Amino acid sequence: MTKEELWQAVLARIKFQISKANFATWFKNTEIIEQKNGVITISVPNAFSKEWLEQKYSKMILKILHEIDREIKEIKYVIGHTNLKTNDKEKQKTQTLEQSVSDQLDLGEYKINRLTNLNPRYTFDNFVVGPFNEIAHAAATAVTENPGTVYNPLFIYGGVGLGKTHLLQAIGNKIADNFSNKKIKYVPAERLISGIVNSIRNHNIENFKTEYQKIDVLIIDDIQFLAGKEKTQEEFFHLFNYLYERDKQIVLSSDRPPKAITALEERLRSRFEGGMIADIGLPDYETRLAILKTKIKQKRVELPEKILNFIALNIKNNIRELEGALNRVVAYQKLNNRSLDIETIKSLLKNLLNSPKKVITPKQLIRTVAEFYDLKEKDLIAPSRKKKL
Repeated sequence: MTKEELWQAVLARIKFQISKANFATWFKNTEIIEQKNGVITISVPNAFSKEWLEQKYSKMILKILHEIDREIKEIKYVIGHTNLKTNDKEKQKTQTLEQSVSDQLDLGEYKINRLTNLNPRYTFDNFVVGPFNEIAHAAATAVTENPGTVYNPLFIYGGVGLGKTHLLQAIGNKIADNFSNKKIKYVPAERLISGIVNSIRNHNIENFKTEYQKIDVLIIDDIQFLAGKEKTQEEFFHLFNYLYERDKQIVLSSDRPPKAITALEERLRSRFEGGMIADIGLPDYETRLAILKTKIKQKRVELPEKILNFIALNIKNNIRELEGALNRVVAYQKLNNRSLDIETIKSLLKNLLNSPKKVITPKQLIRTVAEFYDLKEKDLIAPSRKKKL
């Protein structure tokens, strides 16, 4: 396996585990430039990306690399590309089948609006509603009818790949349609953090704040990444108050409820809990099947009902994984131009179907409960019968 093939295999796995926004922000313009003596050297575009990959994603990357090649023991990150460059044609050859065909099957050309950062493909019309997300959907719809006056802030939380980004962007796109005069901005939290850090470093934080104070609808994805970043939290707290006091709509998403975001200032937690909090759970079988049917309609392809039923029954973790499985099946059918049977589908999706179930130990359970309720582990197993515990 070449360096390029190895990195594409890693990226294909990572895409199933993190949000699209995170993937685009931190893994764009990265590549393996050297593999030697069990050490992988990865080129990244800038110092901020290097720091973030080292601190947040390095363990995951190393785990995937080690699963692919047991000889790999260490990762190094360097800024910028070296002279070891890959021919463009070779890069095209090493693109994963799933990614290339998925791109081909996308319905038309979608250009991100530079002023709002919104993608027009994310709308309420193509958002599948089920018991697992109907409250979040209803709250999101209500917000678009009269921004800033109902459910402010709107805080939507749920696991990875369950449609939070789709719903947030649908809110922005609907408000843009209904209120052409409103200034809307969708921002992944990492980009907000980066903007604040760079503004402080360049001594122009006042200009940064002035630009954000002009916004009528502020939508921030993955707000949990503010945790532990004291200066960023301070600046965001003042921005939040400024917008809220002027009835500007604030929409936030997270992978957990406000009370479960550790290292978050209490004053921010209180602000987040002051509006509407709605969760998105795991979709049931009927909803998963409806999602698959919606996707193949968008892609203008046909698949037998038994194939869709099999995928819906067996891919349960999240919507992103469900769509990834569908893309893989559609790619195979498109490139091989033949009908599919269940055995072929099992072979195509074996990595998703046979992924080992995570075993939870008592120690992990205690740690998780302690973190969620902001308690100490030792207090949970102590003889105390305090009401708080």
